[in-house]
Amino acid sequence: MFHSIPAMPRTCQIGLLLYPGCMPAGLLGFADLLHAANRRTGQPLFQTRFVGLKAGPVICSQGLEMQAHGSVDDPLLDAVLVPGFWAESASEVEATLQNNTALIRALARLPKRSQLWSYCVGVSLAAASGRLDGQAATATWWLLDTLRQRHPKIRWRAESTCIHATRHATASGVSGYLPIAQHLIEQTVSPAIVQDLVKLMVLPRPAQTHDAFQSLSLIQQPSTLLRKLHASVDALPADQLTVDKLADLLDISGRTLARKVKDETGCAAATYARRIKLAQVAERLTLTSAPLSAISNELGFSSDSNLQRMFKALTQLTPLQYRQQFSR
Repeated sequence: MFHSIPAMPRTCQIGLLLYPGCMPAGLLGFADLLHAANRRTGQPLFQTRFVGLKAGPVICSQGLEMQAHGSVDDPLLDAVLVPGFWAESASEVEATLQNNTALIRALARLPKRSQLWSYCVGVSLAAASGRLDGQAATATWWLLDTLRQRHPKIRWRAESTCIHATRHATASGVSGYLPIAQHLIEQTVSPAIVQDLVKLMVLPRPAQTHDAFQSLSLIQQPSTLLRKLHASVDALPADQLTVDKLADLLDISGRTLARKVKDETGCAAATYARRIKLAQVAERLTLTSAPLSAISNELGFSSDSNLQRMFKALTQLTPLQYRQQFSR
């Protein structure tokens, strides 16, 4: 009897975008992570190559010359990763956008099937292309207020350091390529492989601010259930957070959800969900200049006073005191 041979998985083709003044270190780190995943699995899951507006040399940050081996509009690319560039003000970001209008048009013309990933201030290029309109996104904290004004069609979420959608991913900070790569590997292979690579490559852990919000970022959740719960709480207005509502979204019973959350976190499910929602408040307080009333309204709290009461009960600080102490 002949046994069929399992088909090899299709290799994901990823373009690492080079443009004048870009910071390529993250692109190299991203490529190394995917190479490590290929080595760990023994399969050619990912292939990366440097691309630009056109093939040829590109002068990057610090005068480093790198070679683009193809064009960003290559139809064989499944995804394009846009790195950040050196900027210290919104006006410098604006100047870079003006100098890269042809590149922005090229990003806008990418096929719908192509994914567009960006991090740090590189998110401004992705936003300018229109590919993020109508979707949730994040970016480097100091640029978020400017991006909110420039691109009101995008649902900017300051509380998240990385957001993944069907056709795009955005992340904050110069190391934003890390959660993008980790999510890609987790979805393509498994969370266990990601944990192996974290140990093997000694990857950094996210910084914490207040003890009340330690280990609450989505990427740190140890189980699929907690990750789904975290995402559900993020998306729901605060005044709709009930165990029954969350259980319905997760397609399990309220009793099962309460038991599993208690077993995994030591907290009651309602208490844990409230902490996640208040962590969103904390991120907005430290990463934006939005008034508390706007934060309360955006996150769906029944009143500003209710938000203040819950926030102080958890952190022993008023929202104003928290912003003063932890604002970057």
